[in-house]
Amino acid sequence: MDKVVSNPEEVIADVADGSTIMFGGFGVSGIPTTLIKALHQRGTKNITAIINSAGGRLANADLSILVRNRQIKKLIATYPVYPWFPSPFEEQYLKGEVELEITPQGTFIERIRAGGAGIAGFYTPTGVGTIVEKGKEKKTFNGKEYLLELALTADFTLIKAHKADRIGNLTYRMTARNFSPVMATAARITIAEVGEIVEVGELDPETIVTPGIYVNRIVKGERYAIRFE
Repeated sequence: MDKVVSNPEEVIADVADGSTIMFGGFGVSGIPTTLIKALHQRGTKNITAIINSAGGRLANADLSILVRNRQIKKLIATYPVYPWFPSPFEEQYLKGEVELEITPQGTFIERIRAGGAGIAGFYTPTGVGTIVEKGKEKKTFNGKEYLLELALTADFTLIKAHKADRIGNLTYRMTARNFSPVMATAARITIAEVGEIVEVGELDPETIVTPGIYVNRIVKGERYAIRFE
C-alpha cells in the first residue's frame, strides 16, 4: 500500500479536537515541525500532548507553536520547562491554564513501550518518595517500594524520520531517532514526516528502524532554518 500523502494539511485532516497525540523529538532533534505547523494552521485544540519537552527554545519549530496558540490542554512530559528562561508552557501552567503530568524520562519511554506492547502497566522504583508518587499505587517487592505506572497510548503519533519508502519503512538520522520508534507502536494512527521518500526496495533492510506495519501515513517535510529564542 502506498502511504504517501501529498501535503501536510491532508495528512492531519482527521486529527480532531481533544485528540491525544504523541510527538517525537528531543531538544532540536527529531521534532516533526511540518506536522506541528499543520496542526497550528488547522487550529486543532484541546490536545493532550505526550512529548519529552513542551518546547520554547525553538521559536519556529517546536511544540511551543501550539502552546502559544493555546491548542494544548494537557502535557505529559519529562522536561516541561527550562531553568534559564520562562517558556510559553510554564507561563500558562503557573496561571492554571494547562494541565501537567510529569514523568521521569526512563519511566516515560517504558510507559510508551508498554502501550505499544499491549501491557497495562508495570512497577518501578523510580519516583518513590517524590512528587511523582502522588496518587499512584505503591507495593513492596523484596523489601523495596515500587510505584505502579500505567501504559501510555495515543490517538495519533507524529514523528520525523530521515527516509521512508512508499510503504512506510523508516530510517532515522543520528539522535533524531530518540523516542520516535517506540512512539510509532503506541498510537492508533502514526504519521511520519520525512526528509526523503524512495521507492520500495531502495532502503537497505539493515538500516530500517521502524517497519512500515507501524506507519499509516507519510508526508514530505519541509526544511527549516531553526531560530532560537
